[in-house]
Amino acid sequence: QVQLVESGGGLVQPGGSLRLSCAASGIIFSIYSMAWYRQAPGKERELVALIISGGLPNYADSVKGRFTISRDNAKNTVYLQMNSLKPEDTAVYYCNVVDIHRRLYWGQGTQVTVST
Repeated sequence: QVQLVESGGGLVQPGGSLRLSCAASGIIFSIYSMAWYRQAPGKERELVALIISGGLPNYADSVKGRFTISRDNAKNTVYLQMNSLKPEDTAVYYCNVVDIHRRLYWGQGTQVTVST
């Protein structure tokens, strides 16, 4: 059974930081990519950051220079370091994993709220 367990969300003031983690288990085949998406109320889910095996990270323009995606291959874990958070970053953040056969897996989501 494939599981993506996310953690690290919460409430933070504007300008603050959070670090999200997503640990993948039960994936039989090698991982092709790991990514973070987010969905704000009333909006479509959007890609925040993506890291493909052997490649460089990619970021949405809205988070470039503030967010950093990283991956621990030994632990099948992906992280999202979020700095200089803004109210518009408020959303449910979802972890996404694609294996080498292009099967997609999603985490359950973790709420990030940026507010005073």
